[in-house]
Amino acid sequence: MMPRVRSFKASAARALADTQLQTALARARGGFVDKRAKAVAALPEFEALRRRGREIKDHSLAHLDLYLERFEQAVTASGGEVHWAATPAEARDIVLGICRETGARRVTKGKSMVGEEIAINPALEAAGVEVVETDLGEYIIQLGQEPPSHIIAPAVHKTRGQIAELFRDHHPLDPQRSLESVASIVDEARAVLRERFLAADLGITGANFLIAETGSVVLVTNEGNGDLTACLPRTHLVLASIEKIVPTLEDASVLLRLLGRSATGQAATAYTSWYTGPKRPDDPDGPEYFHVVLLDNGRTNLLDGPFRDMLRCIRCGACINHCPVYGAVGGHAYGWIYPGPMGAVLTPLLLGLDEAAVLPEASTLCGRCEEVCPMGIPLPDLLRELRFRGFTARVTPRRSRLLVRAWASLVRRPWLYRLVTAIAARLLHLLGRSRGSLRRLPLGAGWTAARDLPAPAGRTFFAEQARREKTGP
Repeated sequence: MMPRVRSFKASAARALADTQLQTALARARGGFVDKRAKAVAALPEFEALRRRGREIKDHSLAHLDLYLERFEQAVTASGGEVHWAATPAEARDIVLGICRETGARRVTKGKSMVGEEIAINPALEAAGVEVVETDLGEYIIQLGQEPPSHIIAPAVHKTRGQIAELFRDHHPLDPQRSLESVASIVDEARAVLRERFLAADLGITGANFLIAETGSVVLVTNEGNGDLTACLPRTHLVLASIEKIVPTLEDASVLLRLLGRSATGQAATAYTSWYTGPKRPDDPDGPEYFHVVLLDNGRTNLLDGPFRDMLRCIRCGACINHCPVYGAVGGHAYGWIYPGPMGAVLTPLLLGLDEAAVLPEASTLCGRCEEVCPMGIPLPDLLRELRFRGFTARVTPRRSRLLVRAWASLVRRPWLYRLVTAIAARLLHLLGRSRGSLRRLPLGAGWTAARDLPAPAGRTFFAEQARREKTGP
């Protein structure tokens, strides 16, 4: 997918007008939030667990080179091979090279955000390799030729009717067969994917964590497709970014307890799998070849600076689920693969502010994202830093820069600020006096396009405070 980040405002406007998308988002909105709240409430030590998780990730990042080298040594000792990719292009070349070496023509693929980041599917297809997504959500959007709209629920923007229509367009189905229930949709996908699992030459998965001490890859799914993708083909290829490393199995266990509760409200995901190299001589099954491709793509540049905290992200999606902006426009409006608050920070860091300066503006800075983040990432602070950098680099829209300069000029002059706000409060009070609210707001058409603005009381807080100091409450 070519990034289309600059068109965020236009994409957001289309999303707000898309009734089917709004229906799908409304159905999904409360589920993740409510389930997370219940899971956290049921674990009294959750805050202590968060502190421990943050310590683990901070320690891992402080010694990233050491643990990556240790991981490579452990993978090699177990019979696997580690490949290093500085850029998406290098990662694609490595994957294509492994396909050529192993003669792989049919590939099954589990959900992998790094795979999306490097655009591996188009590269494989251009090389004549058949690629099939095996996560149900990813399979659905592959049929629809769309990018994921959520990092843990790729097809959350689709209604059941839209999914049924996709299956009818791409599967040889009896016209009378019903696909109205979730069970019927799952059964249909299972029947088609079973053949692809058995025929695959190579399986590609992502990784939730990489264990330095054992060279293991940890993968969590709720469908079991990760195990079938990793174990049935002759070759298992793992795509992961370098910050996924943690020192020990115990450390990974701590983070897993945070991941499931924060992502889907589960104490643990249905399938938590640990892969350590290819199969051994006495193993009944498993891949003959095991490869791990580690992607940098600018992450080492973040280690020394204000955005280091972003590397603690464990891709749980909690910030996305609680974000009012994402909840209104969905993931595709963000124009690339990482949506919501984490995407509004990560995308400019990976693609550059020139490409994505608009995304840090796509936030109310309400702070819910930081509140629910299991890694305590200060997302609002990072968004503000990116806004400042975009402003000083003059890559944010000119209109926004002019408004900020005008506001800054006003607040630097308290007497002028109080005068202007007093006039504005009085004027808006008079305009909305008859209805108690305003249907249209000068310079605020975006707000009143969807809601009325309650009319102000007619005097500012400062004026009311001064009056009370003189006359009493």
